[in-house]
Amino acid sequence: MRELGQEHFYNIGVSYKKADAEARGKFSVSKENQVALLQAAKKKGVSGVFIISTCNRTEVFGFVNRPCLLIELLCGFSEGNSQEFREISTVFKDQSAINHLFRIGTGLESQILGDYEIVGQLRQSFRVAKENNTINAFTERLANSVLQASKRVKNETKLSSGTTSVSYAAVQYIIRNLSDYNSKNILVYGLGKMGRNTCKNLAEYTQNKSVCLINRTEEKATEFVKDHLSIRKSVIGNLKDEIAKTDVLIVSTGADKPTITEEHIVDGKEILIIDLSMPENVLHNLTHHKNVTLVNIDELSRVTDETLAKRQAEIPYAEDIIETHKLEFNDWLNDRRFTPAIAALKKSLETIKKDEINFQKKKINNFDENQAEVLTSRFIQKITTQFVKHLKDENTSVSESIDVIKKVFQS
Repeated sequence: MRELGQEHFYNIGVSYKKADAEARGKFSVSKENQVALLQAAKKKGVSGVFIISTCNRTEVFGFVNRPCLLIELLCGFSEGNSQEFREISTVFKDQSAINHLFRIGTGLESQILGDYEIVGQLRQSFRVAKENNTINAFTERLANSVLQASKRVKNETKLSSGTTSVSYAAVQYIIRNLSDYNSKNILVYGLGKMGRNTCKNLAEYTQNKSVCLINRTEEKATEFVKDHLSIRKSVIGNLKDEIAKTDVLIVSTGADKPTITEEHIVDGKEILIIDLSMPENVLHNLTHHKNVTLVNIDELSRVTDETLAKRQAEIPYAEDIIETHKLEFNDWLNDRRFTPAIAALKKSLETIKKDEINFQKKKINNFDENQAEVLTSRFIQKITTQFVKHLKDENTSVSESIDVIKKVFQS
């Protein structure tokens, strides 16, 4: 598969499959840096580029001659380096990269199988890339195909049946490990999507009435608790005091550096800290305190549920849907690739047709120009159809075919 000259469609990235939470955190790219990366890619001539950066993965897609250019961009706008990347990365090319994106977008590559939070994150990634003019016709069509497949998998299979997500797993961890979880003081710090979902899951799966919420932007927290009256709101200035009173701290902030450090820990007081952030926002050294239990996203992903077994059985159905949409996309791609060669052939044949009809008009009395037009047009259509069949042979080079047309018809 070729696009824009000799470039190939590549995906480079790190995910939970090869990298733990700490390693993934080094390659996490902030929203601001995602935009900066796209702009830098555009200046380097990279086409069709977009980036996904979530708690479980950071992936960059785009058209380049060699994947090292995408790797340089990722390392340039994250805390990781190329040596670390090589040890924990994956690189996909052309059809493998297309297949990888379909699997991500349908929940097959989620750390918790069937977790569809990735779909919203993908939409956001595509939107940001489009706003920054780094999407081309190929990636825009591919994005739409992936989202269509995702919608069908969601609606036509049970891959997302039951409630299983990182925020759900956090609440299940509390339920399974704290016998008196309903009477514990719980503090949720950070009101991003993960924080909101955690609060909702606490309300749905527990009877705990001692949940406190703190967010740096106080207005967001104020609006949220209006609809969730069982949750108490506090302010960022009281963070240390609130932590001193809490038994369970759930951190879902979106900072580049730890937001929970030594200064927040009270010696001798037992506390369970669940870090849902990426990069991790709780200082690792806190585990040196005997009274601190620290759980991160990777540990939460091991929280099993009978729904996961049911989801496993749905994988073949999801893969069938993916294949259907991949075929449709590749048919479109092939037609688009063949357009220059087909256009060149039609142009040459139309020129011959016009010259021949003009010649016959002068030579033959009562020449039926309309009939000749119909007949020659049918010949051109049949020749073009055969030519398309020839091009669809995967060993056929479109550029070589155009060269042959030029040699044959312009000699």
